Amino acid sequence: MIISVDFETYYDREFSLSKMTTEEYVRDDNFEVIGVGVKVDDAETEWFSGTYSETMHFLGKFKWSEAFVLAHNTMFDGAILSWKFGIKPMAWLDTLCMARATDGLEVGNSLAKLAERYNLGVKGNEVVNAMGKRRAAFSDEDLSRYGSYCRNDVDLTYALFQCLAPRFTKTELKLIDLTLRMFTEPVLELDLPSLEQHLEDVKDKKEKLMAAAESDRDTLMSNDKFAALLQSIGVLVPTKISPATGKEAWALAKSDEGLKELQEHEDLRVQALVAARLGTKSTLEETRTTRFIGIAKRGNMPVPLRYYAAHTGRWGGDDKLNLQNLPRSGRLKQAIIPPDGHVIINADSSQIEARTVAWLAGQEDLVEAFEKGEDVYKIMASAIYGKPVEEITKEERFIGKTTILGAGYGMGAVKFQAQLKVFGVDLPEEDCQRIIAVYRETYPKIPALWKQSQKSLDALVARQTTPLGMYPEVISVTESGIRLPSGLFLSYRGLKADSDGKYSYKTRMGETKIYGGKVTENFTQAVARCAVGEQMLRVAKKYKVALTVHDSIVCIAKEAEADEAVAYVTECMKWRPKWAQTLPLTCEVGVAKTYGDA
Repeated sequence: MIISVDFETYYDREFSLSKMTTEEYVRDDNFEVIGVGVKVDDAETEWFSGTYSETMHFLGKFKWSEAFVLAHNTMFDGAILSWKFGIKPMAWLDTLCMARATDGLEVGNSLAKLAERYNLGVKGNEVVNAMGKRRAAFSDEDLSRYGSYCRNDVDLTYALFQCLAPRFTKTELKLIDLTLRMFTEPVLELDLPSLEQHLEDVKDKKEKLMAAAESDRDTLMSNDKFAALLQSIGVLVPTKISPATGKEAWALAKSDEGLKELQEHEDLRVQALVAARLGTKSTLEETRTTRFIGIAKRGNMPVPLRYYAAHTGRWGGDDKLNLQNLPRSGRLKQAIIPPDGHVIINADSSQIEARTVAWLAGQEDLVEAFEKGEDVYKIMASAIYGKPVEEITKEERFIGKTTILGAGYGMGAVKFQAQLKVFGVDLPEEDCQRIIAVYRETYPKIPALWKQSQKSLDALVARQTTPLGMYPEVISVTESGIRLPSGLFLSYRGLKADSDGKYSYKTRMGETKIYGGKVTENFTQAVARCAVGEQMLRVAKKYKVALTVHDSIVCIAKEAEADEAVAYVTECMKWRPKWAQTLPLTCEVGVAKTYGDA
Protein backbone atom coordinates (compact mmCIF):
# COMPACT_ATOMS: atom_id res chain seq x y z
CA MET A 1 0.00 0.00 0.00
CA ILE A 2 1.28 3.46 -0.95
CA ILE A 3 0.01 6.52 0.91
CA SER A 4 0.84 9.75 -0.88
CA VAL A 5 0.85 12.87 1.27
CA ASP A 6 1.35 16.61 0.95
CA PHE A 7 1.17 19.20 3.75
CA GLU A 8 0.29 22.85 3.25
CA THR A 9 1.72 24.96 6.05
CA TYR A 10 1.81 28.56 7.24
CA TYR A 11 4.56 30.76 5.84
CA ASP A 12 5.33 34.44 5.44
CA ARG A 13 8.16 36.54 4.05
CA GLU A 14 10.49 35.75 6.94
CA PHE A 15 9.12 32.45 8.18
CA SER A 16 9.60 30.19 5.16
CA LEU A 17 11.76 27.42 3.75
CA SER A 18 13.51 29.98 1.59
CA LYS A 19 14.81 31.70 4.74
CA MET A 20 15.10 28.73 7.11
CA THR A 21 16.25 25.13 7.08
CA THR A 22 13.63 22.39 7.10
CA GLU A 23 14.64 21.48 10.65
CA GLU A 24 14.32 25.08 11.87
CA TYR A 25 11.01 25.63 10.10
CA VAL A 26 9.21 22.49 11.25
CA ARG A 27 10.44 22.75 14.84
CA ASP A 28 9.66 26.46 15.18
CA ASP A 29 6.80 27.66 17.41
CA ASN A 30 5.34 29.52 14.43
CA PHE A 31 4.82 26.30 12.50
CA GLU A 32 1.20 25.50 11.65
CA VAL A 33 -0.43 22.95 9.36
CA ILE A 34 -3.08 24.61 7.18
CA GLY A 35 -4.19 21.33 5.62
CA VAL A 36 -3.07 17.99 4.28
CA GLY A 37 -3.81 15.90 1.21
CA VAL A 38 -3.75 12.10 1.50
CA LYS A 39 -4.13 9.49 -1.23
CA VAL A 40 -4.21 5.71 -0.65
CA ASP A 41 -2.86 3.94 -3.73
CA ASP A 42 -4.86 5.25 -6.71
CA ALA A 43 -7.99 6.18 -4.75
CA GLU A 44 -9.34 9.72 -4.79
CA THR A 45 -7.19 12.14 -2.81
CA GLU A 46 -8.70 13.44 0.45
CA TRP A 47 -8.12 16.99 1.70
CA PHE A 48 -8.44 17.88 5.35
CA SER A 49 -8.00 21.14 7.24
CA GLY A 50 -8.52 21.46 10.97
CA THR A 51 -6.91 22.10 14.32
CA TYR A 52 -3.88 20.10 15.40
CA SER A 53 -6.00 17.61 17.35
CA GLU A 54 -8.51 17.33 14.49
CA THR A 55 -5.70 16.75 11.99
CA MET A 56 -4.22 14.14 14.31
CA HIS A 57 -7.59 12.38 14.40
CA PHE A 58 -7.89 12.53 10.59
CA LEU A 59 -4.42 11.10 10.07
CA GLY A 60 -5.15 8.38 12.62
CA LYS A 61 -7.55 6.60 10.29
CA PHE A 62 -4.75 5.58 7.90
CA LYS A 63 -2.56 2.49 8.41
CA TRP A 64 0.76 4.26 8.20
CA SER A 65 2.82 1.50 9.79
CA GLU A 66 1.74 -0.87 7.00
CA ALA A 67 2.35 1.59 4.18
CA PHE A 68 5.01 3.07 1.94
CA VAL A 69 4.60 6.82 2.40
CA LEU A 70 5.27 8.91 -0.69
CA ALA A 71 5.84 12.65 -1.11
CA HIS A 72 7.81 15.01 -3.30
CA ASN A 73 10.55 16.19 -0.91
CA THR A 74 9.73 13.67 1.80
CA MET A 75 12.33 15.22 4.07
CA PHE A 76 9.78 18.00 4.64
CA ASP A 77 6.48 16.08 4.72
CA GLY A 78 8.11 13.15 6.51
CA ALA A 79 9.50 15.43 9.21
CA ILE A 80 5.99 16.79 9.83
CA LEU A 81 4.48 13.30 10.04
CA SER A 82 7.25 12.06 12.33
CA TRP A 83 8.02 15.06 14.54
CA LYS A 84 4.56 16.61 14.80
CA PHE A 85 2.27 13.58 14.66
CA GLY A 86 4.50 10.68 15.73
CA ILE A 87 3.83 8.76 12.51
CA LYS A 88 6.52 6.33 11.31
CA PRO A 89 5.62 4.34 8.20
CA MET A 90 6.89 0.98 7.03
CA ALA A 91 9.05 2.84 4.51
CA TRP A 92 9.51 6.27 2.95
CA LEU A 93 9.41 7.01 -0.78
CA ASP A 94 10.39 10.28 -2.45
CA THR A 95 9.97 11.36 -6.06
CA LEU A 96 12.47 14.19 -5.58
CA CYS A 97 15.18 11.70 -4.56
CA MET A 98 14.25 9.47 -7.48
CA ALA A 99 14.28 12.30 -10.02
CA ARG A 100 17.81 13.31 -9.02
CA ALA A 101 18.99 9.83 -9.99
CA THR A 102 17.00 9.51 -13.22
CA ASP A 103 16.78 13.05 -14.57
CA GLY A 104 20.12 14.39 -13.37
CA LEU A 105 21.31 17.16 -11.12
CA GLU A 106 21.69 19.83 -13.77
CA VAL A 107 17.99 20.11 -14.59
CA GLY A 108 15.18 21.41 -12.39
CA ASN A 109 13.52 18.67 -10.36
CA SER A 110 10.69 20.63 -8.80
CA LEU A 111 7.29 18.99 -8.96
CA ALA A 112 6.15 21.64 -11.44
CA LYS A 113 9.02 21.00 -13.85
CA LEU A 114 8.82 17.22 -13.53
CA ALA A 115 5.06 17.22 -14.12
CA GLU A 116 5.65 19.21 -17.29
CA ARG A 117 8.58 17.04 -18.38
CA TYR A 118 6.54 13.84 -18.01
CA ASN A 119 3.32 15.36 -19.38
CA LEU A 120 1.43 14.65 -16.18
CA GLY A 121 -0.44 17.92 -15.83
CA VAL A 122 0.09 21.41 -14.50
CA LYS A 123 0.97 22.28 -10.92
CA GLY A 124 -1.10 25.20 -9.65
CA ASN A 125 0.05 28.35 -7.87
CA GLU A 126 -2.62 28.78 -5.19
CA VAL A 127 0.11 28.59 -2.55
CA VAL A 128 1.18 32.16 -3.35
CA ASN A 129 -2.21 33.42 -2.12
CA ALA A 130 -1.65 31.72 1.24
CA MET A 131 1.39 33.75 2.25
CA GLY A 132 1.00 35.29 5.69
CA LYS A 133 -2.39 33.66 6.35
CA ARG A 134 -3.01 31.53 9.42
CA ARG A 135 -5.52 28.71 9.06
CA ALA A 136 -8.14 30.64 10.99
CA ALA A 137 -7.93 33.46 8.45
CA PHE A 138 -8.96 31.25 5.51
CA SER A 139 -12.57 31.43 4.38
CA ASP A 140 -14.35 28.23 3.37
CA GLU A 141 -13.89 29.24 -0.24
CA ASP A 142 -10.16 29.88 0.32
CA LEU A 143 -9.74 26.46 1.92
CA SER A 144 -11.64 24.82 -0.91
CA ARG A 145 -9.27 26.32 -3.50
CA TYR A 146 -6.26 25.43 -1.40
CA GLY A 147 -7.59 21.91 -1.06
CA SER A 148 -7.93 21.56 -4.84
CA TYR A 149 -4.35 22.79 -5.23
CA CYS A 150 -3.07 20.32 -2.63
CA ARG A 151 -5.00 17.37 -4.07
CA ASN A 152 -3.54 18.13 -7.49
CA ASP A 153 -0.02 18.08 -6.01
CA VAL A 154 -0.67 14.69 -4.43
CA ASP A 155 -2.06 13.29 -7.68
CA LEU A 156 0.92 14.62 -9.64
CA THR A 157 3.33 13.07 -7.13
CA TYR A 158 1.64 9.68 -7.33
CA ALA A 159 1.60 9.81 -11.16
CA LEU A 160 5.27 10.81 -11.21
CA PHE A 161 6.13 7.88 -8.97
CA GLN A 162 4.45 5.52 -11.42
CA CYS A 163 6.73 6.90 -14.14
CA LEU A 164 9.94 6.66 -12.11
CA ALA A 165 9.44 3.48 -10.08
CA PRO A 166 10.17 0.96 -12.88
CA ARG A 167 13.73 2.31 -13.08
CA PHE A 168 14.52 1.51 -9.45
CA THR A 169 15.58 -1.73 -7.82
CA LYS A 170 14.37 -2.65 -4.35
CA THR A 171 17.88 -1.96 -3.08
CA GLU A 172 17.83 1.66 -4.25
CA LEU A 173 14.35 2.23 -2.84
CA LYS A 174 15.56 0.87 0.48
CA LEU A 175 18.51 3.28 0.38
CA ILE A 176 16.13 6.19 -0.20
CA ASP A 177 14.13 5.07 2.84
CA LEU A 178 17.28 4.68 4.95
CA THR A 179 18.52 8.13 3.91
CA LEU A 180 15.22 9.77 4.84
CA ARG A 181 15.07 7.99 8.22
CA MET A 182 18.39 9.59 9.17
CA PHE A 183 16.48 12.88 9.08
CA THR A 184 12.93 11.97 10.10
CA GLU A 185 13.99 9.68 12.97
CA PRO A 186 17.10 11.38 14.42
CA VAL A 187 19.09 9.59 17.13
CA LEU A 188 22.35 11.55 17.33
CA GLU A 189 22.62 14.24 20.00
CA LEU A 190 24.75 17.35 20.34
CA ASP A 191 26.90 18.44 23.29
CA LEU A 192 25.57 21.98 23.82
CA PRO A 193 28.14 23.23 26.43
CA SER A 194 31.00 22.03 24.22
CA LEU A 195 29.53 23.78 21.19
CA GLU A 196 29.02 27.06 23.05
CA GLN A 197 32.63 27.04 24.25
CA HIS A 198 33.83 26.19 20.74
CA LEU A 199 31.90 29.13 19.29
CA GLU A 200 33.65 31.53 21.67
CA ASP A 201 37.04 30.05 20.74
CA VAL A 202 36.30 30.20 17.01
CA LYS A 203 35.19 33.85 17.17
CA ASP A 204 38.27 34.86 19.12
CA LYS A 205 40.65 33.04 16.75
CA LYS A 206 38.78 34.29 13.66
CA GLU A 207 38.97 37.92 14.72
CA LYS A 208 42.73 37.71 15.17
CA LEU A 209 43.25 35.87 11.87
CA MET A 210 41.00 38.20 9.88
CA ALA A 211 42.53 41.29 11.44
CA ALA A 212 45.95 40.10 10.32
CA ALA A 213 44.63 39.27 6.84
CA GLU A 214 42.79 42.58 6.45
CA SER A 215 46.00 44.46 7.14
CA ASP A 216 47.33 43.35 3.76
CA ARG A 217 44.50 44.02 1.31
CA ASP A 218 46.91 43.93 -1.64
CA THR A 219 47.69 40.28 -0.98
CA LEU A 220 44.01 39.45 -0.43
CA MET A 221 42.90 40.98 -3.70
CA SER A 222 45.72 39.77 -5.94
CA ASN A 223 45.11 36.28 -7.35
CA ASP A 224 48.80 35.46 -7.60
CA LYS A 225 49.70 36.80 -4.15
CA PHE A 226 46.68 35.18 -2.52
CA ALA A 227 47.51 31.87 -4.19
CA ALA A 228 51.09 32.14 -2.96
CA LEU A 229 49.87 32.86 0.56
CA LEU A 230 47.65 29.76 0.51
CA GLN A 231 50.48 27.63 -0.87
CA SER A 232 52.76 28.84 1.93
CA ILE A 233 50.47 27.13 4.46
CA GLY A 234 50.24 23.91 2.47
CA VAL A 235 47.05 24.48 0.47
CA LEU A 236 46.55 22.99 -3.00
CA VAL A 237 45.19 26.08 -4.74
CA PRO A 238 42.35 25.28 -7.19
CA THR A 239 42.70 26.15 -10.87
CA LYS A 240 40.42 26.47 -13.89
CA ILE A 241 40.69 27.07 -17.61
CA SER A 242 40.11 30.75 -18.28
CA PRO A 243 37.29 31.26 -20.81
CA ALA A 244 39.03 34.46 -21.95
CA THR A 245 42.53 33.09 -22.59
CA GLY A 246 41.97 29.33 -22.74
CA LYS A 247 44.88 28.94 -20.32
CA GLU A 248 45.04 27.62 -16.77
CA ALA A 249 44.25 30.24 -14.13
CA TRP A 250 43.58 30.39 -10.39
CA ALA A 251 39.98 29.47 -9.48
CA LEU A 252 39.71 32.17 -6.82
CA ALA A 253 36.71 34.19 -7.98
CA LYS A 254 33.67 34.36 -5.72
CA SER A 255 31.65 32.13 -8.07
CA ASP A 256 34.39 29.50 -8.55
CA GLU A 257 33.67 26.10 -7.07
CA GLY A 258 37.32 25.86 -6.04
CA LEU A 259 37.07 28.90 -3.77
CA LYS A 260 33.79 27.63 -2.35
CA GLU A 261 35.54 24.40 -1.40
CA LEU A 262 38.27 26.39 0.35
CA GLN A 263 35.55 27.96 2.51
CA GLU A 264 35.04 24.46 3.91
CA HIS A 265 38.75 23.78 4.45
CA GLU A 266 39.48 22.05 7.74
CA ASP A 267 42.27 24.53 8.51
CA LEU A 268 40.62 27.53 10.20
CA ARG A 269 43.41 29.76 8.88
CA VAL A 270 42.28 29.00 5.33
CA GLN A 271 38.64 29.68 6.21
CA ALA A 272 39.60 33.03 7.73
CA LEU A 273 41.70 34.05 4.73
CA VAL A 274 38.92 33.18 2.28
CA ALA A 275 36.35 34.99 4.43
CA ALA A 276 38.57 38.09 4.49
CA ARG A 277 39.01 37.94 0.70
CA LEU A 278 35.25 37.65 0.19
CA GLY A 279 34.51 40.36 2.74
CA THR A 280 32.28 38.11 4.82
CA LYS A 281 32.00 38.48 8.57
CA SER A 282 31.84 34.81 9.51
CA THR A 283 33.89 31.75 8.69
CA LEU A 284 32.14 28.52 7.81
CA GLU A 285 33.22 27.02 11.13
CA GLU A 286 31.48 29.83 13.00
CA THR A 287 28.32 29.49 10.91
CA ARG A 288 28.24 25.73 11.35
CA THR A 289 28.81 25.94 15.10
CA THR A 290 25.99 28.46 15.46
CA ARG A 291 23.71 26.16 13.48
CA PHE A 292 24.68 23.18 15.63
CA ILE A 293 23.88 25.15 18.77
CA GLY A 294 20.44 26.01 17.43
CA ILE A 295 19.72 22.36 16.65
CA ALA A 296 20.98 21.25 20.07
CA LYS A 297 18.50 23.58 21.75
CA ARG A 298 15.61 22.14 19.73
CA GLY A 299 16.32 18.42 20.11
CA ASN A 300 18.25 15.57 18.51
CA MET A 301 20.22 16.25 15.33
CA PRO A 302 18.35 15.25 12.18
CA VAL A 303 20.90 14.23 9.56
CA PRO A 304 19.94 15.83 6.23
CA LEU A 305 21.56 13.83 3.47
CA ARG A 306 20.74 14.20 -0.18
CA TYR A 307 20.32 10.88 -1.95
CA TYR A 308 22.11 11.02 -5.31
CA ALA A 309 23.66 14.40 -4.61
CA ALA A 310 26.58 13.71 -6.94
CA HIS A 311 26.87 12.60 -10.54
CA THR A 312 28.25 9.30 -9.24
CA GLY A 313 25.29 8.64 -6.96
CA ARG A 314 27.10 9.48 -3.74
CA TRP A 315 25.31 11.19 -0.89
CA GLY A 316 25.81 14.87 -0.11
CA GLY A 317 24.91 17.42 2.51
CA ASP A 318 21.52 19.11 2.55
CA ASP A 319 19.46 21.59 4.53
CA LYS A 320 22.49 23.87 4.99
CA LEU A 321 24.23 21.23 7.12
CA ASN A 322 26.98 19.53 5.14
CA LEU A 323 28.20 16.78 7.44
CA GLN A 324 30.24 15.35 4.54
CA ASN A 325 32.99 17.93 5.05
CA LEU A 326 33.42 18.28 8.80
CA PRO A 327 37.09 18.57 9.79
CA ARG A 328 38.35 15.10 10.74
CA SER A 329 39.52 15.98 14.22
CA GLY A 330 37.47 19.12 14.76
CA ARG A 331 35.36 20.10 17.74
CA LEU A 332 32.12 19.78 15.78
CA LYS A 333 32.65 16.04 15.28
CA GLN A 334 33.52 15.78 18.96
CA ALA A 335 30.19 17.41 19.83
CA ILE A 336 28.15 14.74 17.99
CA ILE A 337 27.29 12.09 20.56
CA PRO A 338 25.05 9.02 20.85
CA PRO A 339 22.09 8.63 23.22
CA ASP A 340 22.88 7.64 26.81
CA GLY A 341 24.03 4.06 27.10
CA HIS A 342 25.12 3.90 23.47
CA VAL A 343 28.32 4.24 21.43
CA ILE A 344 29.03 5.48 17.93
CA ILE A 345 30.59 3.06 15.46
CA ASN A 346 32.37 4.59 12.46
CA ALA A 347 33.29 2.09 9.73
CA ASP A 348 35.35 3.31 6.79
CA SER A 349 35.84 1.21 3.65
CA SER A 350 39.61 1.14 3.23
CA GLN A 351 41.16 2.18 -0.10
CA ILE A 352 37.89 1.29 -1.82
CA GLU A 353 38.52 3.38 -4.94
CA ALA A 354 42.05 2.02 -5.47
CA ARG A 355 40.74 -1.51 -4.97
CA THR A 356 37.75 -0.99 -7.26
CA VAL A 357 39.65 0.57 -10.17
CA ALA A 358 42.23 -2.26 -10.06
CA TRP A 359 39.41 -4.83 -9.98
CA LEU A 360 37.46 -3.25 -12.84
CA ALA A 361 40.65 -2.99 -14.92
CA GLY A 362 41.53 -6.64 -14.31
CA GLN A 363 44.88 -5.71 -12.77
CA GLU A 364 45.07 -9.09 -11.08
CA ASP A 365 48.44 -8.74 -9.30
CA LEU A 366 47.28 -5.56 -7.54
CA VAL A 367 43.88 -7.08 -6.75
CA GLU A 368 45.60 -10.16 -5.31
CA ALA A 369 47.88 -7.99 -3.18
CA PHE A 370 44.84 -6.19 -1.77
CA GLU A 371 43.11 -9.55 -1.22
CA LYS A 372 46.05 -10.95 0.75
CA GLY A 373 46.35 -7.83 2.86
CA GLU A 374 49.83 -7.06 1.57
CA ASP A 375 51.29 -3.57 1.93
CA VAL A 376 50.53 -2.28 -1.57
CA TYR A 377 52.09 1.08 -0.71
CA LYS A 378 55.45 -0.55 -0.05
CA ILE A 379 55.09 -2.67 -3.17
CA MET A 380 54.55 0.48 -5.21
CA ALA A 381 57.47 2.21 -3.51
CA SER A 382 59.63 -0.82 -4.25
CA ALA A 383 58.93 -0.40 -7.96
CA ILE A 384 59.52 3.36 -7.77
CA TYR A 385 62.85 3.16 -5.93
CA GLY A 386 64.09 -0.18 -7.31
CA LYS A 387 64.77 -1.76 -3.93
CA PRO A 388 63.30 -4.69 -1.94
CA VAL A 389 60.02 -4.14 -0.10
CA GLU A 390 61.62 -4.80 3.27
CA GLU A 391 64.07 -1.91 2.72
CA ILE A 392 61.43 0.71 1.97
CA THR A 393 61.51 3.64 4.41
CA LYS A 394 58.55 5.42 5.94
CA GLU A 395 59.05 8.39 3.61
CA GLU A 396 59.30 6.16 0.55
CA ARG A 397 56.18 4.27 1.58
CA PHE A 398 54.33 7.59 1.74
CA ILE A 399 55.26 8.28 -1.88
CA GLY A 400 53.99 4.81 -2.77
CA LYS A 401 50.76 5.45 -0.90
CA THR A 402 50.18 8.80 -2.61
CA THR A 403 50.81 7.14 -5.97
CA ILE A 404 48.41 4.24 -5.40
CA LEU A 405 45.66 6.49 -4.10
CA GLY A 406 46.15 9.32 -6.59
CA ALA A 407 47.40 7.98 -9.91
CA GLY A 408 44.54 5.62 -10.76
CA TYR A 409 42.63 8.13 -12.88
CA GLY A 410 45.33 9.44 -15.19
CA MET A 411 46.85 12.11 -12.94
CA GLY A 412 49.80 13.82 -14.58
CA ALA A 413 53.15 14.77 -13.08
CA VAL A 414 52.30 18.43 -12.42
CA LYS A 415 49.18 17.65 -10.43
CA PHE A 416 50.97 14.81 -8.62
CA GLN A 417 53.74 17.24 -7.66
CA ALA A 418 51.18 19.73 -6.34
CA GLN A 419 49.42 17.00 -4.36
CA LEU A 420 52.67 15.99 -2.69
CA LYS A 421 53.37 19.62 -1.77
CA VAL A 422 50.13 19.71 0.22
CA PHE A 423 51.64 17.01 2.43
CA GLY A 424 54.95 18.83 2.75
CA VAL A 425 56.84 16.75 0.16
CA ASP A 426 58.60 18.77 -2.55
CA LEU A 427 59.81 16.68 -5.50
CA PRO A 428 61.15 17.98 -8.81
CA GLU A 429 58.74 17.65 -11.73
CA GLU A 430 61.04 15.17 -13.51
CA ASP A 431 60.92 12.86 -10.47
CA CYS A 432 57.12 13.07 -10.48
CA GLN A 433 57.07 12.24 -14.19
CA ARG A 434 59.19 9.16 -13.52
CA ILE A 435 56.95 8.02 -10.64
CA ILE A 436 53.81 8.37 -12.74
CA ALA A 437 55.50 6.44 -15.56
CA VAL A 438 56.51 3.66 -13.16
CA TYR A 439 52.90 3.38 -11.89
CA ARG A 440 51.56 3.05 -15.43
CA GLU A 441 54.23 0.51 -16.40
CA THR A 442 53.72 -1.53 -13.22
CA TYR A 443 49.94 -1.67 -13.57
CA PRO A 444 49.35 -1.34 -17.35
CA LYS A 445 45.77 -2.57 -17.32
CA ILE A 446 44.66 0.55 -15.44
CA PRO A 447 45.87 2.95 -18.18
CA ALA A 448 44.26 0.54 -20.67
CA LEU A 449 40.98 1.11 -18.82
CA TRP A 450 41.37 4.88 -19.29
CA LYS A 451 41.66 4.28 -23.04
CA GLN A 452 38.52 2.15 -22.99
CA SER A 453 36.79 4.91 -21.08
CA GLN A 454 37.82 7.44 -23.71
CA LYS A 455 36.33 5.21 -26.41
CA SER A 456 33.15 4.95 -24.35
CA LEU A 457 32.63 8.68 -24.93
CA ASP A 458 32.70 8.06 -28.68
CA ALA A 459 30.18 5.25 -28.21
CA LEU A 460 27.88 7.33 -26.02
CA VAL A 461 27.72 10.11 -28.60
CA ALA A 462 27.04 7.57 -31.35
CA ARG A 463 24.55 5.75 -29.09
CA GLN A 464 26.49 2.52 -29.47
CA THR A 465 27.90 -0.07 -27.10
CA THR A 466 31.57 -0.75 -26.42
CA PRO A 467 33.57 -2.88 -23.94
CA LEU A 468 34.38 -1.21 -20.63
CA GLY A 469 36.36 -3.03 -17.99
CA MET A 470 36.53 -6.71 -17.14
CA TYR A 471 32.97 -7.16 -15.87
CA PRO A 472 30.17 -6.27 -18.33
CA GLU A 473 27.63 -7.43 -15.75
CA VAL A 474 28.89 -4.66 -13.44
CA ILE A 475 29.32 -1.73 -15.84
CA SER A 476 28.37 -1.54 -19.48
CA VAL A 477 28.02 1.19 -22.08
CA THR A 478 24.46 1.47 -23.35
CA GLU A 479 22.46 4.01 -25.32
CA SER A 480 21.27 5.53 -22.02
CA GLY A 481 24.71 5.87 -20.46
CA ILE A 482 27.01 3.66 -18.42
CA ARG A 483 24.84 1.15 -16.63
CA LEU A 484 25.77 0.61 -12.98
CA PRO A 485 25.19 -2.33 -10.59
CA SER A 486 22.29 -0.35 -9.08
CA GLY A 487 20.45 -0.49 -12.41
CA LEU A 488 20.78 3.29 -12.69
CA PHE A 489 22.94 5.07 -15.24
CA LEU A 490 25.98 7.30 -15.23
CA SER A 491 24.99 9.82 -17.90
CA TYR A 492 26.73 12.74 -19.56
CA ARG A 493 23.94 15.02 -20.70
CA GLY A 494 24.65 17.17 -23.69
CA LEU A 495 27.87 15.22 -24.37
CA LYS A 496 29.69 16.59 -27.41
CA ALA A 497 33.13 16.81 -28.96
CA ASP A 498 34.81 19.98 -30.16
CA SER A 499 36.85 20.33 -33.36
CA ASP A 500 39.88 18.83 -31.59
CA GLY A 501 37.92 15.78 -30.48
CA LYS A 502 37.85 16.85 -26.83
CA TYR A 503 34.62 16.13 -24.99
CA SER A 504 32.46 18.19 -22.67
CA TYR A 505 29.01 17.80 -21.11
CA LYS A 506 26.48 19.93 -19.25
CA THR A 507 26.56 20.27 -15.46
CA ARG A 508 25.08 22.72 -12.98
CA MET A 509 28.25 24.79 -13.40
CA GLY A 510 28.00 24.88 -17.20
CA GLU A 511 30.11 23.02 -19.74
CA THR A 512 32.56 20.62 -18.10
CA LYS A 513 35.41 18.81 -19.82
CA ILE A 514 35.38 15.01 -19.70
CA TYR A 515 38.04 12.51 -20.76
CA GLY A 516 38.96 8.87 -20.24
CA GLY A 517 40.63 9.19 -16.85
CA LYS A 518 37.74 11.26 -15.50
CA VAL A 519 35.17 8.78 -16.82
CA THR A 520 37.12 6.03 -15.05
CA GLU A 521 37.03 8.04 -11.83
CA ASN A 522 33.28 8.60 -12.23
CA PHE A 523 32.27 4.97 -12.70
CA THR A 524 34.79 3.72 -10.13
CA GLN A 525 33.26 6.01 -7.51
CA ALA A 526 29.77 5.02 -8.65
CA VAL A 527 30.55 1.30 -8.34
CA ALA A 528 32.15 1.86 -4.92
CA ARG A 529 29.04 3.75 -3.83
CA CYS A 530 26.85 0.81 -4.92
CA ALA A 531 28.94 -1.57 -2.82
CA VAL A 532 28.89 0.69 0.26
CA GLY A 533 25.14 1.20 -0.17
CA GLU A 534 24.45 -2.51 -0.05
CA GLN A 535 26.75 -2.88 2.96
CA MET A 536 24.89 -0.07 4.69
CA LEU A 537 21.60 -1.91 4.28
CA ARG A 538 23.13 -5.00 5.91
CA VAL A 539 24.34 -2.90 8.86
CA ALA A 540 20.84 -1.38 9.18
CA LYS A 541 19.28 -4.81 9.67
CA LYS A 542 20.74 -4.86 13.17
CA TYR A 543 21.90 -1.34 14.10
CA LYS A 544 20.55 2.16 13.55
CA VAL A 545 22.49 3.81 10.72
CA ALA A 546 22.75 7.48 11.58
CA LEU A 547 25.04 8.87 8.89
CA THR A 548 27.14 8.05 5.85
CA VAL A 549 30.13 10.14 4.78
CA HIS A 550 31.81 9.29 1.48
CA ASP A 551 32.76 5.62 1.92
CA SER A 552 32.05 5.33 5.64
CA ILE A 553 29.00 4.19 7.59
CA VAL A 554 28.16 5.56 11.03
CA CYS A 555 25.76 3.71 13.31
CA ILE A 556 24.91 3.49 17.00
CA ALA A 557 24.79 0.47 19.29
CA LYS A 558 24.22 -0.20 22.97
CA GLU A 559 27.38 0.28 24.97
CA ALA A 560 26.99 -3.16 26.53
CA GLU A 561 27.20 -4.85 23.12
CA ALA A 562 29.87 -2.63 21.58
CA ASP A 563 32.27 -5.49 20.84
CA GLU A 564 29.54 -7.57 19.22
CA ALA A 565 28.42 -4.57 17.17
CA VAL A 566 31.95 -3.81 15.97
CA ALA A 567 32.36 -7.44 14.88
CA TYR A 568 29.04 -7.37 13.02
CA VAL A 569 29.72 -4.06 11.29
CA THR A 570 33.22 -5.23 10.30
CA GLU A 571 31.70 -8.36 8.79
CA CYS A 572 29.20 -6.23 6.85
CA MET A 573 31.91 -3.92 5.52
CA LYS A 574 33.93 -6.89 4.25
CA TRP A 575 30.88 -8.51 2.68
CA ARG A 576 30.83 -8.50 -1.12
CA PRO A 577 27.71 -7.96 -3.21
CA LYS A 578 26.65 -10.73 -5.58
CA TRP A 579 27.95 -8.74 -8.54
CA ALA A 580 31.38 -8.23 -6.93
CA GLN A 581 32.41 -11.56 -5.43
CA THR A 582 36.10 -11.05 -6.30
CA LEU A 583 36.32 -7.38 -5.29
CA PRO A 584 38.67 -7.27 -2.26
CA LEU A 585 36.90 -5.17 0.38
CA THR A 586 38.02 -4.39 3.89
CA CYS A 587 37.55 -1.63 6.45
CA GLU A 588 38.72 0.27 9.48
CA VAL A 589 36.24 0.44 12.35
CA GLY A 590 36.30 2.80 15.33
CA VAL A 591 34.02 2.90 18.35
CA ALA A 592 33.69 5.72 20.89
CA LYS A 593 31.35 7.95 22.87
CA THR A 594 31.73 10.78 20.33
CA TYR A 595 31.75 10.83 16.55
CA GLY A 596 35.08 12.62 16.58
CA ASP A 597 36.76 9.82 18.53
CA ALA A 598 35.18 6.91 16.64
